[in-house]
Parts: sequence; structure tokens; C-alpha cells
Amino acid sequence: MRVNSVKDLEITKGDRVFIRCDFNVPTDEFGNITDDRRIREALPTIKYLLDVEAKIILASHMGRPKGEFDEKFSLAPVAKRLSHLLHEEVILAKDVIGDDAKTKAKSLKDGEILLLENVRFEAGETKNDENLAKELASFGEFYINDAFGVSHRAHASVHAITKFFEDSYKAGGFLLLKEINFFHKLLQNPARPFTAVVGGSKVSGKLQALINLLPKVDKMVIGGGMAFTFLKAQGYEVGNSLVEEDLIDEANHIMNEAKRLGVKLYLPVDIVAADKFEENAMVKYTTYQEIPEGWMGLDIGPATVRLFGEVIEDAQTILWNGPMGVYEMDKFARGSFKVSHEIARTHGTKVVGGGDTADLVQRAGDDEEMTFISTGGGASLELLEGKKLPGIEALELK
Repeated sequence: MRVNSVKDLEITKGDRVFIRCDFNVPTDEFGNITDDRRIREALPTIKYLLDVEAKIILASHMGRPKGEFDEKFSLAPVAKRLSHLLHEEVILAKDVIGDDAKTKAKSLKDGEILLLENVRFEAGETKNDENLAKELASFGEFYINDAFGVSHRAHASVHAITKFFEDSYKAGGFLLLKEINFFHKLLQNPARPFTAVVGGSKVSGKLQALINLLPKVDKMVIGGGMAFTFLKAQGYEVGNSLVEEDLIDEANHIMNEAKRLGVKLYLPVDIVAADKFEENAMVKYTTYQEIPEGWMGLDIGPATVRLFGEVIEDAQTILWNGPMGVYEMDKFARGSFKVSHEIARTHGTKVVGGGDTADLVQRAGDDEEMTFISTGGGASLELLEGKKLPGIEALELK
């Protein structure tokens, strides 16, 4: 896969550069940003273009507005945080392709930054509308995609827009290329032993990733709600734990395939079981064979944490995608946090899939210990599934 880097483009002082970023950051009820990692990850590309005194037009989505202006999804907090991080004024347009955006873009001086409003305020964004893409393309002479987290979507500002730029005028930003390179090396040439730690609630969400990873890894650890489908496939009674009955055959296939390939596959040996799916539920530790009738497993137990810790101890490469339990509830977060600590203290390359896993690692205070934390949950998962991402495919050199 060959994709231009922003450094490969002949961008000089005064050139207009349109950058698609991923500023889809979480906010609290007052609109304050609670995690600015995605904004900070975009800084190297923006700073590089500031150094050449280009005119910079930034675009991003935030949340899921329904194709029209919605104050709670405004990028105003992003503009403020970005301005603070860059120590530069970031001008915010009141619209996306309207008069205010066009007027402000036209009056940009060399080395100034304009942030368009949330691109999903335009209904055509999620429909990959070429008319919207053409309007967006008119803002810049060069196009940079630095939004890995949304590159698995064929959206107007990610996919259709690339049709309006020649190869020598479009490229991936530093963040996008870093994501591609990490996952390419991870899947094609990892240092061994290579261990995948896979969690999350459902097998269906990770099925293709599991199948694609099996021939590439030496060990596979499965936790989270998805583990109960595997335990049920082995004939164990799992109470009211989450089970995808229609995927029991697939779970058996994965376990048999692991055996055939010589991949060591590990499942939880003890469970934190609860009588209901609530923070104030009654809780007990139980082995996976003894989950009480009517109870459900919501986290891995201490013996499983020790087991998983021993499994990953000698790993030279670890890929972690998906929590070990319902970590959003404090009572069921301990297993995930302890596994995070175990991974953090290993000496190999530690790659964390985005989304919930990235959030979990930050909550556990282990983010500084990880080698790489992806900014894209869905995008990183699709790469692990072996899929091509529309936003990246559109940048591939012919």
C-alpha cells in the first residue's frame, strides 16, 4: 500500500491546505472536553503546515447530529482547546460550506487556521455526497486525511472529496500514516511471541477479527462478555450471562482452528457473577463451572487476572482490543484495570485498539506505558479483520 505523506507534497507558503481531522472527542454535560487525545494526536500535522506558513482549513465531525445544526455538537470547545494547545488563534466558522465559512476561508492569512463547523451538520456528509465533497474540496489546493478514526466510513469529507485532487495534491497526515504502519507491522511482521487479548461484549462484533488474527498470533486470550459464548460452546452452564446462541458453532470452529494451528487459546477460569445488571447488584466470585442459575458474569475474577498475566508475561508483541468486563460500572471494572496493569508492565510492543479499550487504559492510568494507542475503534477493528478502509484506499497511489 503506497500513500503519500504530507511531507511528499510540495506545499509552500500561502498554499491552502484542507485537513480532515478526527476531533470527535467526549464531552461532559456542560460541553467540556473530557479527553483531548484525538486533538493532541492531530498536532504534528498541523504544526508541520504552520511551519511552512500554509493557510490551514480543518474539518471534523463530532457526535451524530442529524444533518442539521445542533448546538450540543458544535466544534466550539474543540476550537478553544486546539487554540490552547497550539498557542495560536483558531478561527471557527459558523457553518460548513455556507457564507461564513467561505468568507473566513477567503480572508485567511498565511499561517492562520480556520476550523469549519461539524461536517455532519451537512446531510450529505454521511451519504458520501459528491456535491458536498466538491464544495469542501474548493477550500483547499491540497487535501490531507489525518482522521484514521473515521477512515472506515465512505463519507464525503473522507472518500468522495479525494476525487477532486490529483495524487500529488493529496496525502495522509502523520497520525493516519502512523496508524497504518503500526497495524501493518503488527499483522505482517510482529516480534514474537505475539499475543492477542480480545474482549468486549459480543462475539459477533469481533468474529472476523478473531478469524483473521488466529493464523498470525502465538497466543489468544478471550475475555469480556464474548467469553461466555465460548464457555457455552464447551458445554458449560453460564446462567444469564450474555451468550450468542447462533454463534456457538463459530466459537467451536475458532477453538478447533486454534488447536489445528497450534495457537494457545485462553478463556476465563473464574468470574465475577451478579444477580442483576446493575451497580448495586449482589456479587460473588465463582469458577466458570459454577455460575448460579439466574446470575450473570460481568467481569473476570482474580484467578483469571493471574492466569492472563502469566500468559502475556513473555510476549514481545501484545494487541489488546476490548475490555474484560462491564468496566463502566466500578464494581465490574477491576478485572479490566488489572489486565491493563499487567499489559503495561510487560516489556514488548503494546498496541491498544481504540474506542472502549483506549478509554479504559486511560482510566486505569496506563496510557503512558503503552507503545501505541489507536485513535480509531471501528477503523482499527476493520483493519484487524483484514478489510480495506475507504478513506485510506482513496489515497492509494495508482
